[in-house]
Amino acid sequence: MSTVVLARKYRPRSFDQMVGQEHVVRALTNALAGNRLHHAYLFTGTRGIGKTTVSRILAKSLNCTGADGRGGVTATPCGVCTACTEIDADRYIDYIELDAASNRGIGEVQELIERAAYKPGVGRFKVFMIDEAHQLTKDAFNALLKTLEEPPDYLKFVLATTDPEKMLPTVLSRCLQFNLRPIAPEVVREHLAHVLQAEGVPFDDGALRQLGRAARGSMRDALSLADQAIAYGGGRLEEAVVRAMLGSVDRCHAAVLVQALAARDGRALLQGVDALRLQGLAAASTLDEMAGLLQQMAIEQAVPGALDAADPDHEDGVRLAGALPADETQLLYSMLAQGRGELALMGDEHAALAMVLLRFLAFAPAPEGAANPRGMPPPVARAAPMAAVAPAAPVAAPMEAPVAAAVAAPDDSAAAVPLRAAEPDIPPWLDDAPPPEDEPPARAAALRVAPAPSLAVPTQQPALPDAPPQTTPLGDRWATLVGALQQQGRISALVRELALQAGALACDEGADGCTWTLVVERESLRSPALAEKLQAALAAELGGPQRLQLQAGVPTDSPARRDASERQRRQADAERQIRDDPAVSELLTQFKTARIVPGSIRPL
Repeated sequence: MSTVVLARKYRPRSFDQMVGQEHVVRALTNALAGNRLHHAYLFTGTRGIGKTTVSRILAKSLNCTGADGRGGVTATPCGVCTACTEIDADRYIDYIELDAASNRGIGEVQELIERAAYKPGVGRFKVFMIDEAHQLTKDAFNALLKTLEEPPDYLKFVLATTDPEKMLPTVLSRCLQFNLRPIAPEVVREHLAHVLQAEGVPFDDGALRQLGRAARGSMRDALSLADQAIAYGGGRLEEAVVRAMLGSVDRCHAAVLVQALAARDGRALLQGVDALRLQGLAAASTLDEMAGLLQQMAIEQAVPGALDAADPDHEDGVRLAGALPADETQLLYSMLAQGRGELALMGDEHAALAMVLLRFLAFAPAPEGAANPRGMPPPVARAAPMAAVAPAAPVAAPMEAPVAAAVAAPDDSAAAVPLRAAEPDIPPWLDDAPPPEDEPPARAAALRVAPAPSLAVPTQQPALPDAPPQTTPLGDRWATLVGALQQQGRISALVRELALQAGALACDEGADGCTWTLVVERESLRSPALAEKLQAALAAELGGPQRLQLQAGVPTDSPARRDASERQRRQADAERQIRDDPAVSELLTQFKTARIVPGSIRPL
C-alpha cells in the first residue's frame, strides 16, 4: 500500500485549515460572504506557503453546491459535494491549472483563451489558475490582457507567482493582489506538533525547532523535512538526529567561537574551526548559528530579559551578552553577514570561515587589560621623520634627502600652474614607513619623467602649511598618552577618533584620581558612551581612576592637529629639498619646458 506524503495528506481543504495566512483568509472569506467577487486574483509569495492551496479552496467556494446540492457561493465549502471532491482530486473539468514554467508561450495562452469562450460544463464558475505566472513570455501576457481585463461573468482568473516584480504592470493592475507571508518558525512548530501527534510519531521540542528553522517560512518544506526526518530517525524525531540530518551546527560550537573572539584568542578560534572541519559541519551553517547567537546577545544587551525563556538557546545569549560590547556585537554580526557570501567563492569553505572570523580580530580593539590580541602581530608605531642621508661616496649628482620627485616635459601650449603641497593619498600606516634597508641612499630619491599637460615656472614656491598648534606641556602629556593607547590597541575606532581630536585644557589631580577637561569640536564625538570607553581605557593605562569632562570648542592643540602639522612640515621640507637639489635644477635648466609635477613629491 502506497503512503501519501505529509505535505499532501495534510493539505488544507478549507480556509479555516489554513495556517499562517490569516490576512488572506480574512479578505477572501469576507468577499465571498458579501458576494463581492473580483474577476482576477494574484497570489504572491515564496514557495510552499499556500498559493495553489488558496486557489483550490477559492475554486471550491465558488462552485460548492453543499451537501444537499442546493448551496451557493460560500466561504466554507462543504468538502463532500461533487465540485469539492473533484477539485481535491484534480479532476474537476471547470478548474484548470496551467504551469507557466512549462507552458509559457503564446500558443498555450491562445488555447486557454479559446477554452474561455465556453461556459462551465458542470460548475457555477470556470476557474483558470496560472502557476508561476511571471514565467509567461511578454507576447503571452499581451495576448492574455484583454481577456484578463474583461472576462465573461462565469470566468475567474487566479495567478500565482514567486516573483511579482517580473510581471507586467498592466497585468498587476488588473488583479487583486494578495501577498502570502513566510510562516513564522513558532507557527511551523505548532503545526508540525499537531501533524506528528495525529501520525503517532514521537518527537521532542528540539527536533521541531530545528525543522521550523530549516523550513525558512515554508510549511510544505517543513512537512517534507519531517517526512525525511521520520525515515532518517527510524520513526522518531530527536534533536540530535534531526541536526545530523540537516547538517546544522550545534549552538555550543557557535558559543565557543564567539567566546574565542571576545577573548581575542586566535589559537582557540582556529582550533574551533578545525573541530568543525573534522566533524564535517558546514561553514555556512556555522555562520548562521553564530549570527543567531549574536542576535540574541544584541537583544539582551539592548533590552535585558527580553529573550524568550522557553527557548533553551536563550541561555547562551544571556551568558555571552556581557562578553562583547554592544558595538562590537554589531560589528561582528555585520562581518558574518558579509562573509556569508564569500564562502561560495572559495574552494575550501573552512579556510574562508577562518578568514572571516580572523577579520574581526584584525579590526576589533583589544580588551581592557590586554597588551595585545593573542595570536596577532603587535602594532607598529609610526616612524619618526627621516633625516637627510649623505651618500657614502661622491656621485655626479648627489641627492640631499630621501624624497621622490617627478619631472616632466609639457607641450608648449599649456599655461603655467603653480606648485602646491600635495595631500597624502597613501594609507596612514605607510606614509611614514622608512625605505627598504637594502636601498642605497643615492636611490632614496628618484626622478620620474612623464609628459605633462601644462607649463609651469620652476621658481614657484609651495603653499605655506597651516599655522602649527600651540603646544603646551599638558598637550605633550595628552599626545603621549593617546599614542600609548593606540599602540596597545586599547581603544576602538570611534574612541580613538575622540582621543585624537580632543585638546587637553586641564588635568586636575585629586585624592580620588585625575579629572581631564577636554575640548572637542565635533558634537558626535562628545557622546557619553564614547567618553566612558575612553575613561576606562585611561584608567587601565594609568592605573588609577580617571574622569573626563568634555567641552564644546575648537582645540588649539590636539594629537590630530599635531599629526597634521608634522605631515605638512615634512611635505614642505621634501618639496624644498627636491627644488634645491642640483640634479633637479640641472634638469629644469636643460629642459626649458620641464616642470615638477604637482602632487608627485612624497616624503619618505
